[in-house]
Amino acid sequence: MRKRLLVIFILLIIITIIDFPVLSDLKTRVFNRELNPVLGLDLRGGMQVLLQAPEDYPIDQQTLQVASSILENRSNALGVSEVIFQVAGEKYIVGEFPGLKNIDEVIDVIKQTGLLEFVNLGDQFLEPGTIIKTDYGESQSSSGDINPTDGLPQLPLDQPEIGSLQESLTAQVYHTVITGADLDSVAIAPPQNPSDGYSVVFKLKSDGAKKFAEHTRSNIGKLLAIVLDKEIMSAPVIRQAIETGEGAISGQGENAFTYDQANSLRVTLFYGTLPVSLEIAESRVIGPTLGQESLEKSLIAGAIGFAIVSLFMIIYYRFPGFIAIIAIVIFGLTTYAIFLIIPVTLTLPGIAGFLLSMGSALDANILQFERLKEELRKKRSLVQAADLSWRRAWPSIRDSNLATIITSAILFWFGSAFGATIVKGFALTLALGVIVSLFSAIVITRTLLALFLGALENKRKDFWFGI
Repeated sequence: MRKRLLVIFILLIIITIIDFPVLSDLKTRVFNRELNPVLGLDLRGGMQVLLQAPEDYPIDQQTLQVASSILENRSNALGVSEVIFQVAGEKYIVGEFPGLKNIDEVIDVIKQTGLLEFVNLGDQFLEPGTIIKTDYGESQSSSGDINPTDGLPQLPLDQPEIGSLQESLTAQVYHTVITGADLDSVAIAPPQNPSDGYSVVFKLKSDGAKKFAEHTRSNIGKLLAIVLDKEIMSAPVIRQAIETGEGAISGQGENAFTYDQANSLRVTLFYGTLPVSLEIAESRVIGPTLGQESLEKSLIAGAIGFAIVSLFMIIYYRFPGFIAIIAIVIFGLTTYAIFLIIPVTLTLPGIAGFLLSMGSALDANILQFERLKEELRKKRSLVQAADLSWRRAWPSIRDSNLATIITSAILFWFGSAFGATIVKGFALTLALGVIVSLFSAIVITRTLLALFLGALENKRKDFWFGI
């Protein structure tokens, strides 16, 4: 009992901090972003982009489908959820983005083909941003990865004091040591010092790690450029052999990465190389189809519905009904906090999924309370009646919620397979809500009910429990 009360108390503190505008600076530092609700395209409006393959480029439907999936993964990883990417015709992909603050950044990331190369520069230092030619594609040497910074096995990214080369020298072809195909994992590392920027840390697959180790072992003191789409990101000096296959990409000085820049690079590397370079054929800002007014009216209708249900629960179930209302409020705040953390885009179908899961949470309480009334009619004590009511109600609660979770999984798969991201949003919010409702029934309702049973043992049970 005490442990469960402690869990509920800690949960209340956490969801209060997340859901309400308290300690906003702390939340921003912990989650690296503001925890604000994200509205979908149907409620907030956004942008629609038409992407196309270059003219005269041989492309088929399978290639477009692969590119569409990669674009969706990249956009969602940037925090843009409920993005719709659909293949249109023989060479077009239509993308719809819920209201964005930085549209240019997203467009830049989704357009990148994402070809990462580690290029041997020898003793020639080239400035970040320089466009170079490589021999990758002509004599491919491997697939690969990057170089470590401070804090990872040991490739300092200090730039040598070598002047930048003449532009004429950049016309030469440089040798690609490995490419990004051997990346095993990619993540963001925070600055080690206040003056440093963020870095993108990575780990190589075994084959790439071996080739990377061989090259660094035999080229100590030489420069190894980290090149993305033929543009140099940085050109660190190899200080010693890198045997672990782990490292990091980081900017330097004025080119130090902000969190958004590091995240964009992580997304491009982790979610793969586009099979074709895409061009923006058309882009336009579109208004919301339902709008803020409709959202406000929906919330008012939901509040009225909740008030009516609360009144019914209190009148019919009395004290257990009051406990159920408290449990439902905690359920709603907990689910909303999870939506903010993920984050989940709140489209109208997504809100419908959440409300449906709230019905599941209420059903679990009703099943338990009906059993409780049956046991009290048999003249059992409150403690015994509460224990038996939970045991007998649990199989129904478990099976009904498990069936809903399975249905949500099927809907989510359907949405993923056929590009129906709205269906995915509904399935996700429904599944998350059902999981939280199980926690609410098992922990919150049972604990709060048991907390007051002793005080009500000698009270009128017909008045307090509605039997």
